Amino acid sequence: MVKSIRLFFHGAYFSYIALFAWLRPAFYLSTKVVNPLMYMLFFVLLGKYASGNDNASFYVVGNAMLTVTLSGIYGVSMSVDGDRNGGTLIYLFGTPANRLLLFLGRAFMHILDGILGIVIGFGWGVILFHLNLSRANLPALALIVIVTSLSTSGLGLVLGCLGLMTRNVMFVNNTLFVLLWIFSGANVQLDTLPQWAQTVSSYLPLTRGIVAARTAVAGAGWPELLPLLAGEFFVGLAYALVGFSLFHWFEQQAKRRGTLEAF
Repeated sequence: MVKSIRLFFHGAYFSYIALFAWLRPAFYLSTKVVNPLMYMLFFVLLGKYASGNDNASFYVVGNAMLTVTLSGIYGVSMSVDGDRNGGTLIYLFGTPANRLLLFLGRAFMHILDGILGIVIGFGWGVILFHLNLSRANLPALALIVIVTSLSTSGLGLVLGCLGLMTRNVMFVNNTLFVLLWIFSGANVQLDTLPQWAQTVSSYLPLTRGIVAARTAVAGAGWPELLPLLAGEFFVGLAYALVGFSLFHWFEQQAKRRGTLEAF
């Protein structure tokens, strides 16, 4: 048990360090602080103008939660795919270590990073758009932030496995990132979308998390929030299981075909 725990945390830490070893603190801060500010300014001001409603809470909460995609989609997928690009995939698959721990460890640091991103997003909302959290169910909101970061990272694990099979995964990441602005309900009321789009959104992470966050900010209690939290958690769990299955399948196929060295 001790070895498994140490493997999980060491793998999580070193994969994160290896991914961002080139990153200077100034670049990191611009990604975590300035980028969410730009997204929020654009969508909040555009949304207020288009709707004619001075209440910015809908767009502030939606875009604050949406900042988790920078870590959950890009960070996690690059952590998994980075072993291929860095030429270390053969060593990863050659080790007798538990594959599930190695796989899930790739997401751990980015889950924490995603939580930090959401907190920064809410901070901008309070400072610039006077988001009122006086009535908010703060313990529930904190749990919503954690669960949403987990579920988004589950999707990132799937995308990272796709990166093991193709060299164009960043195109998929960028496309999905843009589509989440709409399909997650961050900037558009879900009930105004076509029925097919609402169906798609129900299978995506973030959708229930954003609804739950808005509901918690309005002061809702646990009975109203728990079904949304459970749905968000199980969506993320399903994506993580799919990602691990793809990871295991890729290892088997690469070993059978002798293509582990093909980066």
